[in-house]
Amino acid sequence: MLQRFLNPSVLAGISGLDLVAKTVVDGFVAGLHRSPDFGFSQEFAEYRAYTQGDDLRHVDWNVFARTERCYLKRYRGETNSQLTVLLDASASMGFSSHAVSKIDYARFTAASLFYLANQQRDAAGLIVFDDAVRNYIKPSTRQGQFHRLLYGIEHAEPAARTDFAKPFIHFQEFLKRRGIVVVVSDFYETPEKVVRAVEPLRYHGNEVILFHVLDPKEIKPALAEPVILVDLETQESMEVSPEYAHNEYRQKMDAHIEGMRTGARAAGMDYHLLVTDRPLDAVLREYLSIRQGRR
Repeated sequence: MLQRFLNPSVLAGISGLDLVAKTVVDGFVAGLHRSPDFGFSQEFAEYRAYTQGDDLRHVDWNVFARTERCYLKRYRGETNSQLTVLLDASASMGFSSHAVSKIDYARFTAASLFYLANQQRDAAGLIVFDDAVRNYIKPSTRQGQFHRLLYGIEHAEPAARTDFAKPFIHFQEFLKRRGIVVVVSDFYETPEKVVRAVEPLRYHGNEVILFHVLDPKEIKPALAEPVILVDLETQESMEVSPEYAHNEYRQKMDAHIEGMRTGARAAGMDYHLLVTDRPLDAVLREYLSIRQGRR
């Protein structure tokens, strides 16, 4: 039942990314046979006195009720917990062979990760890119950040071509504090170029995770007769036969996926293939297992 509820096509019928994120994360937690913190929660360390400008969400109101003094809970690792999502909004992300496009699946994934970060009191930020940086929301824990991030990904519409160099240069220029970087893209570029563009982020101590979003028909196309395929980014077209799709194309796609996987891991980055008909709890399990493994 839970798997059906987290199915992307069901989530697509929910109005509002905030409700999608809450449904995914709360449903995922409810399906676990472990503690609700499921290992990714920061460990409580100590209290400190409230000072002007602190986020009131972190005040322990039970302590205030007993002492009439404001104290904030501090957590081990809260000074270096930062999540930044780089979201590919190039034209190819608009493709879909079923109810959920790649950009929608990427939105659901990003919204769920931001919901987790918000629950965890982690700073979170966003870069939306195609052949340029289209939107940048600086990582923060301030009031309203979660909804600023949701607004940013809601308005990330597929357009233009992909250029991996620009957003990653932008990242290095403006984000000095190390943290977790999640790149959500269909990576329609050679694995060598992608890894070369992303790899410098590792030099600054960031943990880099590549979420490779593909439609199931991009991996295993099923053609009954020859068709004309059009590249969504270049508008170039080519005729494809069922034999080519079943044999040569599949071999090339398998080689591309394997090249992304091995190239990323050789560079010290994590790689996960996300197929757009998979339930979203798989994404969360992958992300959280990475985060737990870094501790």
